[in-house]
Amino acid sequence: MQRILVKELNKYIDKDVKIQGWIHRIRRLKAITFLILRDRTGLVQCILDNSQYSEKLTLESVISIDGIVKEGNNKLNNFEVQINSFELLNSVEHELPIEINKENLEINLDTMLNNRVLSLRHNKVNSIFKIQNIIVNGVREYLSSNDFTEIFTPKLVSEGAEGGSEVFKLDYFEQQAYLAQSPQFYKQMMIGAGFERVFEIGHAYRAEEHNTSRHLNEYISIDLEVGFIKDEYDIMKIEEELLKYVLGKLENEGKEYLDLLNIELPKVLNEIPKLDFNEVLEILKTKFDRTDLDGDLDPESEKQIYKYCKEELNSEFLFVTNYPRRKRPMYTMPLGEKGTKSFDLLFRGIEITTGGQRIHDYDMLISNMKYKGVDPENYKSYIDTFKHGMPPHGGLAIGLERLTTRLLGLENVREASLIPRDRTRLLP
Repeated sequence: MQRILVKELNKYIDKDVKIQGWIHRIRRLKAITFLILRDRTGLVQCILDNSQYSEKLTLESVISIDGIVKEGNNKLNNFEVQINSFELLNSVEHELPIEINKENLEINLDTMLNNRVLSLRHNKVNSIFKIQNIIVNGVREYLSSNDFTEIFTPKLVSEGAEGGSEVFKLDYFEQQAYLAQSPQFYKQMMIGAGFERVFEIGHAYRAEEHNTSRHLNEYISIDLEVGFIKDEYDIMKIEEELLKYVLGKLENEGKEYLDLLNIELPKVLNEIPKLDFNEVLEILKTKFDRTDLDGDLDPESEKQIYKYCKEELNSEFLFVTNYPRRKRPMYTMPLGEKGTKSFDLLFRGIEITTGGQRIHDYDMLISNMKYKGVDPENYKSYIDTFKHGMPPHGGLAIGLERLTTRLLGLENVREASLIPRDRTRLLP
C-alpha cells in the first residue's frame, strides 16, 4: 500500500491507508492507547487497541501504521486513524536529550544547537526554515522573472573581495587560498561578460572574531548585480520591488507558519524612506545625544534611528545612503571627495543589506585601490576585466539569516541558521 501524508487523510474517510512518521505523543488508557503521529505535513491522532500495545512504542520512534480513516472530533483534525497493524521502523532506545512535543521548546540556545537535528523536529523551530525557504524561492522567482541569470561562483579564492584580515586562510596545494567573503568580484566580472543582470544565493565566510547575537562566520548571502544603471537609486528600487514580492509570497504561502509563530509581516510602502548618512548622524546627535560615531553606525545607533524612522516616517525599513569613502570597499563609486554612492538597508534596527554603485572605469578603480591602500597587482585577474569594456553597474548583498531573524523577531541570528558556524561552533 502506498504511503499517505497526514494532510491528505481527509480525502480517505472510511478507507484503508498507510501512514508513516514519528510518534509525537502517547496517551495510554485502560483499553486503548492514543498515538499522535507526525509527518512533514502535520499531526494525526491514531487509536490502538491495548492488546497490540508494545513497550517499544516510545516518543520519536519511527512507525508505519496500516489503518482506516474515521471521522472523529479531536483537537487536531476532524478525523482519526483506527490502527489495524503497525511496524516500528526504528525504535528510540535512549532517553531524549530534549522534549520536543511541548508547545514551546523550553531550552537554551546552546542546548538547542547541540541537539540541532532533534530540535528541528519541533514545529515552531521547523517553521523558521519553511519560511526561509519561501523567502529564497521568492527571491529566485522575482529575479528570474526580471531577466536575472543565476550564477554559481567559487568559494575558494586567491584574495578576499572586501580586503582586510577577516578572511579564512587555507592551504591549496602549493598555494595559499581563502574562503570567499563575497561573490563581489565574480558578479562584476559577469556583468563585464555580458550577462548584465546576475544573482547568486550562496555561502559567504567572514573570519570576524566577535561572537554576538547578530554575526555568523558562515552565512547565506543573497547577491545581485545589475549593468547599465544610472546610479545607486536604481539598485534600491530593485530591492524595494524584490522585498514587496517576497513579503507577498510569504503572506500567500507561509500563513500557517507565520500564524504558528504569531508573526505579523511588515509593510513596504510605495517607497522606502532614504536618509543621507550625514542626516542620520545629525538626527542621532539631536534626538539621542550621540556624538561618538566615526564613519559608521554601531548596533545601538541602528536601533535608535529605527525608533526615529518608525515614529516619524512610519516605516520599519530605512535606506541610509552616502556612507564615507574611507569606510567602504575599494570598488565603491565615490561621491565627491569623502562620500560614496552606497547604501545600507536597515530593517527593524539592524543592517540587512549593503549595496551601491560600483566603479566601472579602469583608471578610477586603480586610483581608488591606491587610496584604500590596496595593491592592484594582487587583483590582476579582477581589474583586467575593466580594460575590456565594463558598463556602469551596481548591486547589493542581503544576509538571509539576518533578514529571517528580523522578520520573525528572533533573539539570535543562530536561530535562523540551519547548522550555524560561529566563533566557537564547528559541530554538529
